[in-house]
Amino acid sequence: MSANPPILGLVLAGGTSSRMQRDKAALTYRGRSQLDRAYELVSRHVPCAFVSVRPNQIEDSARAHKPLIVDSVTGGGPIVGIRSGFAQHAGVAWLVVACDLPFLSDAALTQLLAARDPSRPATAFLSAHDGLPEPLCAIWEPAAAALLEAFQAAGGQCPRKFLRQYGATLIEPLDRHALDNVNTPEEYAAALQALGAANP
Repeated sequence: MSANPPILGLVLAGGTSSRMQRDKAALTYRGRSQLDRAYELVSRHVPCAFVSVRPNQIEDSARAHKPLIVDSVTGGGPIVGIRSGFAQHAGVAWLVVACDLPFLSDAALTQLLAARDPSRPATAFLSAHDGLPEPLCAIWEPAAAALLEAFQAAGGQCPRKFLRQYGATLIEPLDRHALDNVNTPEEYAAALQALGAANP
C-alpha cells in the first residue's frame, strides 16, 4: 500500500479584516500576535508550514518574517489561498488553518490529523454552531487541487459549499469552542476575556 501524501501547513492570513477594522493577524493574545500563535501551533504538527498572503502583504511586518505563499491564482476568498498552496507545492496535502482561531489547540489538530481520510478531497470538522463543514481548519488532499480549480471556474467561491458538494470526510470536534473565530472588535474583546480566564 502506498504511503499517504505528506502534509504541509498553511495559515491563511490574506483576508482584508473589514469587519474587525484592523488587521486580524496582528491582534495579540497573551503577548503574541494571532498569526504567530496560529503559525507556531500548526508548525508543531507538520514538517513545514507557510503563511498565505495577498501580493500587497509580502512586506507587512506581521507576515514578512515567515515563509510565505503569495496568492497566484485569480479570484478572492480562502479558495485562492488554498489553490495557491497547491500551485506552489503539488502532490502534497495541506493542513489549512485560518489565523483567527484563538481557541484552536494542539488537541484539536491532533484529532483532525488522526481522522484524516486521504481517499476524500478533504477532512474537516463540522461547526459546533451550525453543523456545516468548517473549511478553514481542515486537511485538503492533493486531489482537491483540480476539483477546486473546476469549482472556481464554474463560479464557486465558498469552500464550505465545496466540502459539501465533493463529499469531504466530516468529524465532530471534541472541543466545541476550538473553531470559534474572531471577526469583530466585540468578539475580540470577548475572546480576550475568555482566554484571560483560561489556562495557558
